[in-house]
Amino acid sequence: MSTTQTVPEQNRMGTTPVNRLLISMSLPMIISMLVQALYNIIDSIFVARIGESALAAVSMAFPVQSLMIAVSSGTCVGVNALLSRSLGEQNQEEAEKAAVNGIFLAILGAAVFALFGIFGTRFYFASQTDDAEIIEYGVRYLRICLMGSFGFYLEMVFERIMQSTGRTIYNMYSQGAGAITNIILDPIMIFGLFGCPAMGISGAALATITGQFLAMFLSFRFNQKKNTDVSISMRGFRPDAASIRSIYAVGIPSIIMQSISSVMTYGMNQILIGFSSTAVTVFGVYFKLQSFIFMPVFGLNNGMIPIIAYNYGARNKKRIMDTAGFSIAIAMSIMLVGLAIFQFFTPQLLMLFGASEHMLEIGVPALRLISISFLFAGYCIIVGSVFQALGNGIYSLIVSFARQLVCLLPMAYIFARIWGLHAVWYSYPLAEIMSVIMSTILFIRIYHEKIKGLEG
Repeated sequence: MSTTQTVPEQNRMGTTPVNRLLISMSLPMIISMLVQALYNIIDSIFVARIGESALAAVSMAFPVQSLMIAVSSGTCVGVNALLSRSLGEQNQEEAEKAAVNGIFLAILGAAVFALFGIFGTRFYFASQTDDAEIIEYGVRYLRICLMGSFGFYLEMVFERIMQSTGRTIYNMYSQGAGAITNIILDPIMIFGLFGCPAMGISGAALATITGQFLAMFLSFRFNQKKNTDVSISMRGFRPDAASIRSIYAVGIPSIIMQSISSVMTYGMNQILIGFSSTAVTVFGVYFKLQSFIFMPVFGLNNGMIPIIAYNYGARNKKRIMDTAGFSIAIAMSIMLVGLAIFQFFTPQLLMLFGASEHMLEIGVPALRLISISFLFAGYCIIVGSVFQALGNGIYSLIVSFARQLVCLLPMAYIFARIWGLHAVWYSYPLAEIMSVIMSTILFIRIYHEKIKGLEG
């Protein structure tokens, strides 16, 4: 690896105007995540054609899938932060250790979830409902998704290695190809088109993991052919305890923070099933729809984190603050658009899933009330990612825990018991207001601890 190849790309992270750099790094990720969000929605639209029980099963499967994403994403946040910081410090050996140890951790994580897929899925669904049809749909769907999670895990870590060196355009290609493959295969495998046997809800799961394995393969090849800054070789690999500790110093708080969302969703499903399975279905549909709003913000995060981590390593205060400020402005703009869509097109959104009159009766007020929280969520997401980029993932954990388990879930339970189903949805905006207050207090603290004394 020559100096002439490495330095110009890394200088870009420290010298290109922040607004242009953030957009150039984030836009490919935003586009690819929008495509992913689209396939999540389309996947559920096709599943809804099987029946409302099938859609309810997919909704109940979401907490486990969310937990899988949390473990993978949190680990990759740690890999990304260590890689970007090491490159900012011109420490090539540490950067490459971060990459190969991240791959090792991804394989371990996928193996754990594959085992749960084999042995734990039936117990999981039986803990939520005694409806035999929903349980059977759920077991068939979730078992395949978890047993095939190796593609998802390795795709994530390969894409974060590319992202850490500023080459996010290739992640757009790999994620986009995987998502489009899933969209194409969904109707073919679910309904048995073009000579393929009709596999129902199992077909939806197989389409998902097929797209993930394709994305994994493409991302691996892009790292081999296009990434000149980080060399990946597992030959003679042995786990490096120091690198793994550094990865999880940032990653574990992120894993716990995102896992809290799984606990919250599981708890909310338990509250809602007390009213009807349709209420659970509405909640699941909300998560599919809101991903189309939130995914662009997460794509923005993916572009922002390496810039802040790199410039923290380079001790450039101005670029850290400019990146954070511009990211907050973009995120809040995206959320305002999302709020308008959820307020004015609510029935149309629900009808995409073949909503019955009962589902519309529950879903329209639910989506309109929950989406009020969008006003505050964009700011909180960006500030939480700034904490992670600066190595203070514990702050994100504190805010997430307080928002979801101290405020949101208890409020939802109390509101359900006192005022009924309609009142449950008010817990979302109220919890998000609390999150804004806590995020701001902690950001002021981290500014004085880590940013104020930097150069620039």
